[in-house]
Amino acid sequence: MNDYLLSVVLGIIEGLTEFLPVSSTAHLRIAEALFHPGILSDPYWKMYSIVIQLGAVLCLPVYFWGRIRKFLSTFPKGETGDRSALTHPLSLVMIAFLITAPVSYLLTKVIGKNLENLQIMGASLLIGGVIMWIVDALNAKWEIAGANAPKSRIKTWTMEAMTLGQAVWIGFCQILSAVFPGTSRSMATIAAGQLAGMSRASALEFSFFLSFPTMLAATGYTLLKSISGKGENPIGTSYIDAHHWFLLAIGFIISFLVAYASVAWFMAWVRKHGFVPFAVYRIIVGALVLFFASRLT
Repeated sequence: MNDYLLSVVLGIIEGLTEFLPVSSTAHLRIAEALFHPGILSDPYWKMYSIVIQLGAVLCLPVYFWGRIRKFLSTFPKGETGDRSALTHPLSLVMIAFLITAPVSYLLTKVIGKNLENLQIMGASLLIGGVIMWIVDALNAKWEIAGANAPKSRIKTWTMEAMTLGQAVWIGFCQILSAVFPGTSRSMATIAAGQLAGMSRASALEFSFFLSFPTMLAATGYTLLKSISGKGENPIGTSYIDAHHWFLLAIGFIISFLVAYASVAWFMAWVRKHGFVPFAVYRIIVGALVLFFASRLT
C-alpha cells in the first residue's frame, strides 16, 4: 500500500479506536500486519504509531474544555462543597494515574514484547469482550431505572460523586491494559468503574479524563526515547526526512479529528445503548485474530 494512503488509513483506525473499548493498539498492529507485512519491525512505523496515538489523545482537552474549566474553578471543595484536595475529581484522576504509571514503567520490557504477540492480543480482545458483556449486563436494569431506583447497584452517577476507593481500584485495573495489549485501557477502566458501582456515563467520562495523563506520559516518554536514539527501537531525528515528517503530520491530524468525532459520538451512544455491541465486536475480532495467529505458527 502507498505510504500516504497507509498513513490516512492508520490515522482513521487510531482515531476511531483509541477511546472505544476495543483496543486501538490491537487494531493498529492488525492493520499494519495486513496492509504492510513486515512493518511491525520497522523502527519508524513503530514511532509513527506512537505519534498518531498522541494526536488522538490531544483531542480530549479540546472536547472536555468546559468540564475541565468547571473542575479547575471548583477545586478543591467541588461544586457542592463536599470534596477535598484528595477527593476532588481532578485529584482522583491523578491518583489513578499515579497507581498505573510506576508499575507500567517497571514492566516496560514485558509490555514491549507483548505488543507484537497476536495470540495475546486476540485472547485479550476475546476475554475482555466477555467481561465487558457480563459487567454491563449486571448494571443494565439499574441504568434504565435511573438514579432514584431503590437498592440500585449503581451508587455513582457523575464524576463529581466518585470516591477515593473507586479511583484506586480503577488505577490498578488499568495496569492490565498496559501489560496485555488488546485488553483496551478504555475497556479496563470502564468495566472496573461499573463493577465499583459507577454508571456507564460516569465510568466513561472518568476513563476519558484518566486516559489523558496516562497516554500523554506513555507516548511522550516512548517518543522521546525513540527519536533520541536511546529506546529499544531508536531511529534518531536524522532518520526522518521530509517524506517521513509529512506522513507523521497526516496521521497525527487525521487521528485528532477522527478521535474528536468518535468521543462525541461515543458519549451520546453509551447513555442510550450501553457497551454490549462493543463486547460482541471484541469477541468476534478476538476469535478471528486467534485463528489468524494460529495459521502463522
